[in-house]
Amino acid sequence: MPRQARLDSPGTLHHVMIRGIEQRRIVDDEQDRREFVRRLGSVAEETRTSIYAWALMTNHAHVLLCSGSLGLAKFMRRFLTGYAVSYNLRHHRHGHLFQNRYKSIVCDGDSYFTELVRYIHLNPLRAQLVKDLKQLETYPYCGHGTILGRQTKPWQDRDSVLAQFGRREAEAKEAYRQFVTDGVA
Repeated sequence: MPRQARLDSPGTLHHVMIRGIEQRRIVDDEQDRREFVRRLGSVAEETRTSIYAWALMTNHAHVLLCSGSLGLAKFMRRFLTGYAVSYNLRHHRHGHLFQNRYKSIVCDGDSYFTELVRYIHLNPLRAQLVKDLKQLETYPYCGHGTILGRQTKPWQDRDSVLAQFGRREAEAKEAYRQFVTDGVA
């Protein structure tokens, strides 16, 4: 039975999940992590895809994005194929890196948007890649620190996220920080 076509019109909000084949790692070391993040940002800028939240884990990744003019499929093809090729070359391996095609869920509504931002950004804490929320703010493989202004990722749309929490940046960052803290329990 053929798989169903995705809703792939520009301007659609998607929660994208990428998994390693057979639950294997998609990053092995810091160089892989940096390349994954670099490529995510580079392709987002090239395709004018808005990235609101993201988290890179060891065997999967989450991205909350609004597709640009090329649509989700072309963005993901360029991003994942480019990363898989560089990963395979670097690690002297062949074959698929990712399990099937990526999974994407079309999202609607402001409350769902903020919940997804929180859910995605808390992934490294839940997986114990960081020990607490303070460390999460400086963790370079998640968009949480960028929203709080602790990291700089020009390709991440922090302003749209902060706009959900307040008009002035300082109050929006504090409200966002509290919202994420409330999600830990």
